Amino acid sequence: MAGNPRNGRPYRRLTAWLRAQRLPCWICGHNIGYELGAKHPLSFTLDHEVPLSKGGSLLDRTNARAAHRRCNSARGNRPTAPRQLVRASRRW
Repeated sequence: MAGNPRNGRPYRRLTAWLRAQRLPCWICGHNIGYELGAKHPLSFTLDHEVPLSKGGSLLDRTNARAAHRRCNSARGNRPTAPRQLVRASRRW
């Protein structure tokens, strides 16, 4: 049985590359708390523009986006455009 590909070196390298850019959340447009702990709702997570469950690539840089943990979780695997989620994400 293969291990989780998100624990592998290529995924960690992609996450580090995206984190180093310190971009705002692609879903809501607000700044991300890059210094926050991983479980904080406003901390950085790597989101995939095309969800993996919909055929998106895990390791493709063109599919990787910076997002708040909360925004990423709220979006789920819906291929919703960011502008459609801004109103909902601003409720916090």
